[in-house]
Amino acid sequence: MPPAKKRTRTYDPVKIRAAVIAQFGNVRRAVGTLTPEQLALPTRLAGWTVRDLAAHVTMAVETVSRNLGRAEPAEAELTLLGWPFATAVRAAGISEDTLDLAAAHPDLTALYTRTEERLAEALATAPGDRLLAARTGAIALADYLVTRTVELVVHTDDLNAAVPGLDIPYDRQALAAATRLLADALAVKAPGGATEVRIPPFAVVQCVEGPRHTRGTPPNVVETDPLTWIRLATGRVTWQDAVEEAKVRASGERADLAALLPLMS
Repeated sequence: MPPAKKRTRTYDPVKIRAAVIAQFGNVRRAVGTLTPEQLALPTRLAGWTVRDLAAHVTMAVETVSRNLGRAEPAEAELTLLGWPFATAVRAAGISEDTLDLAAAHPDLTALYTRTEERLAEALATAPGDRLLAARTGAIALADYLVTRTVELVVHTDDLNAAVPGLDIPYDRQALAAATRLLADALAVKAPGGATEVRIPPFAVVQCVEGPRHTRGTPPNVVETDPLTWIRLATGRVTWQDAVEEAKVRASGERADLAALLPLMS
């Protein structure tokens, strides 16, 4: 009997839209409390201050309204699961644009307010199958909004790490979507069924070539929490450090994912 075909994960478009708006609001409120001294702090993103990172968050969200204002592409060029692997080539250009944006908008409160208003207006009537001419390739709005949960969750974590005492909350739907997309991307990068990766309470995926587990306790298991997984997938923490700090539990000869990470950088 051939192996069962894996189902493609789907996302509730209403919940994803709400999650993007909610997480952006969480960041906006936190950024509004930061002092000039805090905004000048360095971040774990080389060459970026907290101010630069805060400006970048608006840029990551503004792409939605900006692309909805452009002509619709003739056809899709990028799938949702292809997005994590399509971002690296744009990194240098994004960094330059971020620094320019931060320099041009010293009033972050005004920048966030304008971005939030434009996002809400753009999403009010746009259908989920509307194609956007994103930097990484033409992609459906519904899928692109899932990618925005990754951007927002990752950079929320970056901001929390950069500013002592800052504790921006994570919208549950945004955290879940970001975790699931990056878990599914791992399964795309390393297809197979030898290793089970568990990220409770949001995702379980099978990956890595080798004997497929069918019943009982899997011989190769990786388990971690959502934020640690997102940090691993985006290169914020190394596999070795996460294991040594007991942030990851890995058992079995095919449970070492070091060579597969990060998925995005």
